[in-house]
Amino acid sequence: MAFLVYEYPPMIVGGLGTYAAEITRKYVLMDNDVTVFTMNDDDGALPTREIWRGIEIHRPLHIDVSDSLPDVVAEDVRKWARGGIHFFSKILIYNYLSASKLVNELIKKERFKYDIVVAHDWLSAIGGITVKKEAGLPFAFHMHSSEKGRTLGNGSEVVSSIELHAANAADMIVTVSYAMKDELTKLGFPKEKIAVSYNGVDPQKYDPKLFKPEDVSKVRAFYGIKDDEQMILFLGRLVGVKGVDKLIMAMPHILQKNPKAKLVIVGFGDLQEYLTNLVKAMRLTDSIKFRFEFIPEEQRILHYAACDVAVFPSFYEPFGIVVLEAMSMEKPVVVGAAGVSGMREIVVCCGDEQCGYHIDPNNPTDIAWGINSTLENEEKRKWLGKNGRKRVLEEFTWDRIAEKTLELYETIIK
Repeated sequence: MAFLVYEYPPMIVGGLGTYAAEITRKYVLMDNDVTVFTMNDDDGALPTREIWRGIEIHRPLHIDVSDSLPDVVAEDVRKWARGGIHFFSKILIYNYLSASKLVNELIKKERFKYDIVVAHDWLSAIGGITVKKEAGLPFAFHMHSSEKGRTLGNGSEVVSSIELHAANAADMIVTVSYAMKDELTKLGFPKEKIAVSYNGVDPQKYDPKLFKPEDVSKVRAFYGIKDDEQMILFLGRLVGVKGVDKLIMAMPHILQKNPKAKLVIVGFGDLQEYLTNLVKAMRLTDSIKFRFEFIPEEQRILHYAACDVAVFPSFYEPFGIVVLEAMSMEKPVVVGAAGVSGMREIVVCCGDEQCGYHIDPNNPTDIAWGINSTLENEEKRKWLGKNGRKRVLEEFTWDRIAEKTLELYETIIK
């Protein structure tokens, strides 16, 4: 299998990198050969070819062609924030060098045999399209989110065009939820090609039994949270679609019923300054603590262990691996369930298998209702958490997800 993905360890930015690392490892453990093509770092310091955990990884060295692009790229790329042309040039070079190395060196020169090429999101789509044409391999195109959805309709037409072109070229489109399948269909993707395979989590790694009470206490103490106070956790990128500002606006309603509640927000993104000013303006600095950084996985797991409830009030969330991580750690979850929400499919919100609450992410009062409903009863929190981990073990382990995805690939390989 040739596997093209923009982010891969140690270059992990978000959920896509976590997905890529976990699922390729499972493929290898299931006796499949996997070759990954991914980005090198800005300095080109990472190995251009190595074996890691049984996976062969290629990271092409970047060359800067941005000075030659302004006359041949669309206007909207030139308008991208934070060096649009430079970023777009990196993506192009990564895709073309990866495709060239795969086709000309590994297949033609070294005689590697591949059954399928797999590309993830628009960032690797051009490479996938090229390999399909040059090597004649079946092409599976994974869509983890869409440009229209990520930007609430205000994104790049160039990126949207690349997504749709890859979808039409692919033999199969794999996406992460039925909510996302509906969105792609509305965007004009060929419905008959779209298959759904969820993301997963490693319940042996995300296991509350692994952590000592003193380790958990250290995390809470870091934010000044006492034993008799309740820790609400948000963990993720600080961008508009994650709904963090509405979560902050919900805090006065939460504090009315739970005056000892503390909200911890961990992550980084474009909204840092805005969110800081919002907390100051609402005079909530004593109740809301920020940590503007991407924390390593071990620390992330400890944060789940330390919290009383994990909250993800996203406006747009095709899946949401963080929800599975919290559930695997036996924590109740409160999730945005409006619009495109894979979390609505993950989290059972009523009945004997309830593991959390669905809320309207546009409504701070409704967010507060979900959190207050969770905080009001410690025994219920434990029950919700136990149900969440049980659901993970039954439906969302990486073993199960890898098996399902490979079954999908087999249909186009045959």
